[in-house]
Amino acid sequence: MTQHSILLVEDDEEISEMLKNYLTAENYHVVCAFDGQEACIQFDAHPFSLVLLDLMIPKISGMDVMQHIRKNSVVPVIILSAKDTEADKTLGLGLGADDYITKPFSVLEVLARIKANIRRATQYDHAKEEEPQLLSAGELTMNLSDHTLTKKGIPIDLTAKEYELLKLLMQNPKRIYTKEQLYHLVWKEAYFGDDNAVNVQVSRLRTKVEEDSRNPRYILTVWGIGYKLGEGL
Repeated sequence: MTQHSILLVEDDEEISEMLKNYLTAENYHVVCAFDGQEACIQFDAHPFSLVLLDLMIPKISGMDVMQHIRKNSVVPVIILSAKDTEADKTLGLGLGADDYITKPFSVLEVLARIKANIRRATQYDHAKEEEPQLLSAGELTMNLSDHTLTKKGIPIDLTAKEYELLKLLMQNPKRIYTKEQLYHLVWKEAYFGDDNAVNVQVSRLRTKVEEDSRNPRYILTVWGIGYKLGEGL
């Protein structure tokens, strides 16, 4: 059984110790960092399968740590924070977090979210050696065999959710998806009317694939319904 490594960034020693004990019992290798500077050093020094990141940490803020991680990595990041406003969630997800859990939290919920995010991310590591399976739209080419995306032949780095969202649209180019359908199919979780997660991922995806994210040609909004794929022409 593969042992996944998790970077736990939490300045509250009691919370850190509690989470580390639970995660270790679930066969995860846990490296703890108690401030943002230490978090960046540990992240650069070791490979991790996932990062649990508190926002309110000393020396370097959690948001700055998030930006540091996203400069060179698409590793899943779950934010743990006592800040639970929509603005905070939007900012965290907009910087590239894959998930957002507010304090106080259930340890069982944290474990479930960790497993789900690692499962989505690591499924790409087990692609079989086979002829490339390609999807195309305009200047975009998605290779389903190695889970990569290029535009005009130039690679575009996507997080797991960004990849799954775009793949769904490219596989069904004539279909319009509601936000509820996208959440169910990409996040594979129950939808409780929170459009924020979908909106943020669509916005981030547009910044990566569109020439002008304010006038998208690939990921189109169908007002009052949801989203569909455009040909980018």
